[in-house]
Amino acid sequence: MAMWQEDKSYNGGGLGSSYRMMDFLEEPIPGVGTYDDFNTIDWVREKSRDRDRHREITNKSKESTWALIHSVSDAFSGWLLMLLIGLLSGSLAGLIDISAHWMTDLKEGICTEGLWFNHEHCCWNSKHVTFKDRDKCPEWNSWSQLIISADEGAFAYIVNYFMYVLWALLFAFLAVSLVKVFAPYACGSGIPEIKTILSGFIIRGYLGKWTLIIKTITLVLAVSSGLSLGKEGPLVHVACCCGNILCHCFNKYRKNEAKRREVLSAAAAAGVSVAFGAPIGGVLFSLEEVSYYFPLKTLWRSFFAALVAAFTLRSINPFGNSRLVLFYVEFHTPWHLFELVPFILLGIFGGLWGALFIRTNIAWCRKRKTTQLGKYPVIEVLVVTAITAILAFPNEYTRMSTSELISELFNDCGLLDSSKLCDYENRFNTSKAAELPDRPAGAGVYSAMWQLALTLILKIVITIFTFGMKIPSGLFIPSMAVGAIAGRLLGVGMEQLAYYHHDWAIFNSWCSQGADCITPGLYAMVGAAACLGGVTRMTVSLVVIMFELTGGLEYIVPLMAAAMTSKWVADALGREGIYDAHIRLNGYPFLEAKEEFAHKTLAMDVMKPRRNDPSLTVLTQDSMTVEDVETIISETTYSGFPVVVSRESQRLVGFVLRRDLIISIENARKKQDGVVSTSIIYFTEHSPPMPPYTPPTLKLRNILDLSPFTVTDLTPMEIVVDIFRKLGLRQCLVTHNGRLLGIITKKDVLKHIAQMANQDPDSILFN
Repeated sequence: MAMWQEDKSYNGGGLGSSYRMMDFLEEPIPGVGTYDDFNTIDWVREKSRDRDRHREITNKSKESTWALIHSVSDAFSGWLLMLLIGLLSGSLAGLIDISAHWMTDLKEGICTEGLWFNHEHCCWNSKHVTFKDRDKCPEWNSWSQLIISADEGAFAYIVNYFMYVLWALLFAFLAVSLVKVFAPYACGSGIPEIKTILSGFIIRGYLGKWTLIIKTITLVLAVSSGLSLGKEGPLVHVACCCGNILCHCFNKYRKNEAKRREVLSAAAAAGVSVAFGAPIGGVLFSLEEVSYYFPLKTLWRSFFAALVAAFTLRSINPFGNSRLVLFYVEFHTPWHLFELVPFILLGIFGGLWGALFIRTNIAWCRKRKTTQLGKYPVIEVLVVTAITAILAFPNEYTRMSTSELISELFNDCGLLDSSKLCDYENRFNTSKAAELPDRPAGAGVYSAMWQLALTLILKIVITIFTFGMKIPSGLFIPSMAVGAIAGRLLGVGMEQLAYYHHDWAIFNSWCSQGADCITPGLYAMVGAAACLGGVTRMTVSLVVIMFELTGGLEYIVPLMAAAMTSKWVADALGREGIYDAHIRLNGYPFLEAKEEFAHKTLAMDVMKPRRNDPSLTVLTQDSMTVEDVETIISETTYSGFPVVVSRESQRLVGFVLRRDLIISIENARKKQDGVVSTSIIYFTEHSPPMPPYTPPTLKLRNILDLSPFTVTDLTPMEIVVDIFRKLGLRQCLVTHNGRLLGIITKKDVLKHIAQMANQDPDSILFN
């Protein structure tokens, strides 16, 4: 592998005596060094430019006090930016939580004391409410009470049913309409695109102010509509939008795409921190799942941003219980070694569900992209919402919000619980209030089991069609709900088995009659982790998020066992997680760092041009006119061109980007007198003396990359793929005995990997 040494005049150069070409650092030409939409950044160039900028600031800081203050403020700006991201992300998350809670309850009724109160807050201050009927208070009126002044009977049920479906359709219609009209990028979860952006891809507008505003509003509407989706994934997108917008306040981050991606990695951590109230889990999620380049400095800043975001949300206290999430729960009963068997069974279920969901959802999304269905997003959203609402209302577990459902499933039954899930016989015949012994299930528990089984079927089916629609839709909460239902069903089954058969060999050593042996809520929590792991393939961050959610250190082993089992099972059935599958579906140029390239191909097998193709388009260093270069630019669509000494020698000088060429030529025509189509372009350090009356030359050495990455034609592709992954290259030039042979772009590498995996190479749409 050869690598040209960088010339000392990289940032210098001139354009004759009358005009000096502007230096990148002193007087940059607007647009030079930037990138077109749907292109990949050059990580090596961006890092080099940041090092140059930092070196210049450090050298100047020794010259004056003002320069020293500027140096200190530059160093501090990263921490200030993290503080602002944390504050803004936490505030928006609090606003979304409060609004979604209120609008979800609006589907069922309204508070006459104050329209802005949700059901729970409305009944808090009521003096006419008993503990047993704490959800019923005269201040809260259902729609049937308001419209026909009746709360019981068939007609009242029909009115409430109708209003529930109507509100759901209204919220969904507003959400999809706002997304379609104002910010098409505000749909979906956003995590696949953020993973791609963090790998160096540019999608202009995806993290812009309109996307932020519309995503925040429509996320509330989508969650409130009762669709099988969550707000956790979109909150990562919202936090990254905050990070991207705030980057524009700091020159260091506004002008450098690589530095900006460090900020976005930290913003993603803040997003998960406020989504789950899990700051450490957020940092690990950013490291494990979304980030491409994650230096140690970014780890510390991510931690700080996640801390500030969690603190801000805690200050807002959106749920009024001093917790950051609706389903915080604490368990006190220790688990037994034998219970690892059902926990691993839940892991297997989670892996099977994850693999099934990914295959069916990707098949449905591909159908949406390739058929007429994709042209009617509003109708699709309304149809899915109508089906969901009509099927959800009769069942109390599908009618409630998914977060409340998970909270109910995680709950460890106490003496004061009025839920059907806690309707056990001999409920109050206990001397200890804190520890309730295992006891026979009552009619309410059996009824709840049937309803939960139906809820499980509905959630499994409807989530497949919901994720990927043109509204903000997260996958964390629906996946956790599926697992929590399965876990609770298994937990109650184990509890009853232990109660009626405590003399069996598997129980008699640790579960005596009258003891509190099995905690069904713990099974729900383990099931939720297993299903979320099966869909996303998270492991470490998932366990930490679940541990932070529950505050139970002693349950880390069951969570680890379930998460690892679900990943193994899901990986055996399909290598990709849901986010990687959506990246591939959309054709984004994402080089997965976790995958190994094991094929014995060489650089010459992948490079362009191939054997029978036209020769490589190159520029010469001192013999082409402005017109020649403009003709090449207009006749080709390449992102850049190698520069050689001459067409005969094909000795490599450097590489120049198409965008930089266009901008520099346009700028020279405007600002430098006498530059015409016949002016010769020089990429050399010194231009030779010209005869009189010839047009002035155009010197473009300062936009030339003098150290392009090169490999020989016999370099194994596994090394080339590794170079692209680890250095974040856009392209790599191929040489033979020092002569330029061809070029390999990131798109070529991805197409080759797809071809080797028997996938469609034309699915890679961008470079």
